[in-house]
Formats: sequence, C-alpha cells, structure tokens
Amino acid sequence: MNNPTLLKLKTLIESARFDWIITVLILINAATLGLETVPAVAVPFGEVLSALDFALLLVFTVELLARILVYRSRFFADPWRVFDLLVVGISWVPSSGGLSVLRALRVLRVLRLISVVPSLRRVVGGLIAALPGMGSITALMCLVFYVFAVMATKLFGDTFPEWFGGLGSSSYTLFQIMTLESWSMGIVRPVMEQFPLAWAFFLPFILCTTFTVLNLFIGIIVAAMQGAEEEKHHDKEVEILAELKLLRKEIAELKSRPQP
Repeated sequence: MNNPTLLKLKTLIESARFDWIITVLILINAATLGLETVPAVAVPFGEVLSALDFALLLVFTVELLARILVYRSRFFADPWRVFDLLVVGISWVPSSGGLSVLRALRVLRVLRLISVVPSLRRVVGGLIAALPGMGSITALMCLVFYVFAVMATKLFGDTFPEWFGGLGSSSYTLFQIMTLESWSMGIVRPVMEQFPLAWAFFLPFILCTTFTVLNLFIGIIVAAMQGAEEEKHHDKEVEILAELKLLRKEIAELKSRPQP
C-alpha cells in the first residue's frame, strides 16, 4: 500500500480513538432504536429519531466502505468485518411491503459492539470454541429427555393427558421441570396425589438434568473461556520474546562493531 491517502486512512480506522468513536455511535444508535419503541417519545420526536438513525447508518456505511477500500480482498478474511457488513447491509434493505419485518432487524446494528470491543470478541470466541463440547452434551440431554419422556407418558399419560399425553407434551413438561419453574406445586405435587411414589421418578430426572447436565454446559463454556484467555496470554508472551530476541541481536551487533 504505497498510496499516502490510503496509508492515512488505514492509520485512522485502526486507531483506538476511531474505535471509541464508533462504539459511542453504536450506543447512541441503540438508544435511538429503543426510544422508537416508547410511544411517549416516538410520537413527538419520531421524525428526529428516524433522521438520527439514518445519519448513523450513513456513518456506519462510510466506515465499512473505508475499510473495504483499505483492506481490499483482505476485508473478507476477517469474519468480524463480514459480520459488520451483513448487519449494516440488512439495514439498507427496503422495509416496505412484504419486507416491513426487516425494519425490526435494524436493532442488529447494536451487535456491532461485539466486533468493536475486544473483550466481547474473546467471549464470543470462547463460546464458539465450546460448541463441539456443547454438541456432545446436547446429544446426551436429548437422550435423557427421550428416555424420561417415554417413561412419563407410560406412567402418567392416562391420568394427566394435558401434561404427559404424548411424547411432545411430556418433553415440554419435563423441560419445565428441568428449569424448576413451578415444578413442585404446579406439576409434581398434583401428580403425587394420584401417584404417591412419583417423586422417585421426578427427583432423579432433576438430578440428571438440572444439577448435572446443565452444569456440564457451564463447565465446558468456562473451560473454553479459560483456554481463550490462556491463548491470548501465550500470544502476548510470544510477541514479547520476539521483541527480546530482536533487542539482543541489536545489542550484539553494537558490541561487535569496532570501536573508533
């Protein structure tokens, strides 16, 4: 990149001050989109909010065009830049007629905070790294749910068809029990009035799902986040070691030079 204008533009968009300005604008845009949902504000100031929203969209578009101009084909090598392009691009889709539902998707611009703030990028990276392990836990949970749903349908389906009348309704009821939402007074105790030993079915289910499988989810996510943080520190250590080697080399060259 030998063009002085492009060099200055690259320096500008990669500066910390520029990132902070974009972050503030995203927060302002998030506030305007939220205020549009408040009738007391949207009715008297609707046109102002719409104009401000459009102005911010123009700023975000110019920013992306500047990044495309600077990085060229390398722009698409970074998934976060592609994410920003999709989020801003959706905002330019006409929101009239059958596409009016896309107007609600403007709020996706708030998600650009993830690509702007490095700490949020690390969190998302950790979650993505945890997906393979989470897939295994999800498969285990589906297997547990299937077994208990079939058992619940066989045991309680005739007496409580609204909760356990079929595989689908039993699975949904068991999901409610797993979340511990009104599980005791709302479901289990009424069932125990007809089946006194029903606790021997529901308690193992809660122990297997709520206190075991869900904690496995948390453990995998925490491990992935810790791994991402350790990788960050490792990269920083490698960078420091490279700088030290370069410094030692320069010192050695200075010592080897003949003295005047």
